[in-house]
Amino acid sequence: MKRIRKSFIASMCLLTAFVLWTLAICFVDVRAIGPQGSSVGFAGINGFVHILTGVHFSLYSITDWLGLVPIFVCMGFGIFGLVQWIKRKSIRKVDYDILVLGGFYIVTIAAYLFFESVVINYRPVLINGYLEASYPSSTTLLVMCVMPTAIMQLGSRIKNKVLRNIIAVTIIAFITFMVIGRLISGVHWLTDIVGGTLLSAGLVMLYRAIIGL
Repeated sequence: MKRIRKSFIASMCLLTAFVLWTLAICFVDVRAIGPQGSSVGFAGINGFVHILTGVHFSLYSITDWLGLVPIFVCMGFGIFGLVQWIKRKSIRKVDYDILVLGGFYIVTIAAYLFFESVVINYRPVLINGYLEASYPSSTTLLVMCVMPTAIMQLGSRIKNKVLRNIIAVTIIAFITFMVIGRLISGVHWLTDIVGGTLLSAGLVMLYRAIIGL
């Protein structure tokens, strides 16, 4: 019970930090340093990091294609839940953590769609000649929501400890590559990555609290 409470408190702290971070981006050091005169908060640090990393569209393409991995993971767990539903002939008999996972995916998609509509700032580069919303980093959000929950799911279902550890390390390495790669590619501001990290971490900790880990 104490562990669940800690996860819930951590979730609330992270989500609050995300809200405050988002508000700060809207008001702190907002300057037109983006393409087509687009403005971004924390312009000083964002501009410095963007110049430091440069733009690498090859890395952008790689991380874009690898962004399909968490989508396939979602589909895999969706099929797993559907099979349980069919076999057990009732959605109520589907494993509780799988049902919660489905709800978690819906919340993640809703967060993505919300920030596609409510634009906080635009990318530091044009994509195919167009300005695109970039806050929070949708790839960071997707990867850091789906893959950690996959570790939790597989960790509770795979009995072999060595295999569990190998899978966990592989997933963590994948997450690290995707987040850092997205930043280095130069298609996001630093604040986009931080925002995506805070939001996804808050949602994952909430998921963990709900399923009782």
